[in-house]
Amino acid sequence: MLILNTYIFLLGITLGSFYNVVGLRVPEGKSIVRPHSACPGCQHELTALELVPVLSYMMQGGKCKNCRSKISPIYPIVEFLTGALFVLSFHVFGWSAETIVACTLVSLCIIITVSDLAYMIIPDKVLVVFLVLFVAERIWMPLAPWWDSAVGAVAGFGLLFIIALVSRGGMGGGDIKLYGVLGIVLGWKVTLLSFFLATLFGAIIGGVGMIGGKVKRGKPMPFGPFIVMGTLLAYFYGTRILNWYWSFVL
Repeated sequence: MLILNTYIFLLGITLGSFYNVVGLRVPEGKSIVRPHSACPGCQHELTALELVPVLSYMMQGGKCKNCRSKISPIYPIVEFLTGALFVLSFHVFGWSAETIVACTLVSLCIIITVSDLAYMIIPDKVLVVFLVLFVAERIWMPLAPWWDSAVGAVAGFGLLFIIALVSRGGMGGGDIKLYGVLGIVLGWKVTLLSFFLATLFGAIIGGVGMIGGKVKRGKPMPFGPFIVMGTLLAYFYGTRILNWYWSFVL
């Protein structure tokens, strides 16, 4: 099991390195293939040894080997989280088709987190690609009746669209479309739970940020990372959360 987990983790951190590239380049309309990755400070083209996920950052002390400028810790964090979430996907769903769906969901979540943190943008191109993947996966690997995915997509998109209308722009268009895509995977119940959790995380972290002076009142905050947190928690542990909740209510 340890060997298998290691392989899954290595796959995850390798893809996580690629997802960093996608999340940073697609919003700017750049190719995800060329040019090769380079230091943003001195434009030194990174070698194969400098591109080893997580490990190269640690070996270089978080600095460019050429100019010694600091490298953002976001890179290894994203790589590590992707690997850890891939392993979690396997532990939750085991040798089942849903593990593939879970890893696809994790992939989307990682990419939009990077892009939203960097530019406060959730790229349409990324959403379209994963929309096609999720529809195909739910057709071939359904977890619930087909209408659950359809209602989930409508519920996710519609809920945030209504909030955007009522708040007059309080919700970004990318967030609205993202929840429409996520609803296909989550189904309507988990979609609603994920939105509740995302809002809760946003309120708590935003409140702590304002108290600490890191977040200014009235200044926009990327909501995508909170959506990701709520979505993954609801997807992996939604049944347990709902059962726990109903045990207190009923």
